[in-house]
Amino acid sequence: MRTGRAAGRTGYLHEAVCYGSDEELLAVAVPFLVGGVEAGEPTFVALGERTGGLVRSALPAETKVEFLTGGDVYGRPTAAIRMYRQLLADLVADGATAIRIIGEVPTAGLGPTWDWWARYEAAINHAYDDWPLWSMCAYDTRTVRSSVLADVAATHPCFATADGGQLPSAGYVAPETFLRRERPVLPDPIQAAPPLVELADPTAAQARAAVHGAGQGRLPGDELDDFVVAISEVVTNGLRHGRPPVRFRLWAGADRLVATVSDGGTGPDDPYAGLLPCGDGAPGGLGLWITHQSCNHVAHYRDADGFTLRLTAGRPPLS
Repeated sequence: MRTGRAAGRTGYLHEAVCYGSDEELLAVAVPFLVGGVEAGEPTFVALGERTGGLVRSALPAETKVEFLTGGDVYGRPTAAIRMYRQLLADLVADGATAIRIIGEVPTAGLGPTWDWWARYEAAINHAYDDWPLWSMCAYDTRTVRSSVLADVAATHPCFATADGGQLPSAGYVAPETFLRRERPVLPDPIQAAPPLVELADPTAAQARAAVHGAGQGRLPGDELDDFVVAISEVVTNGLRHGRPPVRFRLWAGADRLVATVSDGGTGPDDPYAGLLPCGDGAPGGLGLWITHQSCNHVAHYRDADGFTLRLTAGRPPLS
């Protein structure tokens, strides 16, 4: 039986915790976690090193909360969804009827790569709704940009408050609506220079060869291999499911590669494409799912010329 504000609910309860002091965070997090443990619910913390340490120190001794390494959980949005869905399925299979988690997007994800974490926050309203999960997503209003907080309001149905209550989010929109919004995609600074490689209607093999050649000495071998796979999938999708011409461009910096693949079409119809495995055979669904797990940032946009995916390997810009 579910307890607290999740009592009587089915599916996912997704709350945000927007706090302005460490004390405010603890006022929400500690009762949430202690309440879960006391009710016999599997209870997890997936916060960063600083905030996770604060919570650990504030919990009563012997509180049986499991601490997940936030940096490992939130490496990439699609990987986080995959991991959590498996965790939730395993817990329910073992008999859990209620689960609690508090987590946070890593600091690096609140900068130029926030767009795909915003998409994550929207998508999980659907992705986790098959399980009896109550989660809180923590955001520090002292450091988080106002534009990020606006997205937090749009992707969380409600806010947890320090007095133990809950406020509905006036800015919340359905995840499908949020995911279909066109978001501005700022160019990576290395895109200010002409591309190192530019190909029209390339084969997947040509694109792979270009990436492999440019990435030597810039990226670790396994990371380069992942990026080659991602580029191959995206180029193949463009050729099979997009509208010609397909255009491939590649930029190389000291610590990263950036590639764009464009075609004259409108892109996938599924708003969850890339974030969730596509089980209905939608065009390109599996390729986009693989791509989102093989890159350190994926952005997309539509304009008068068609649909573009931008993929980054290596270290995305910090600002």
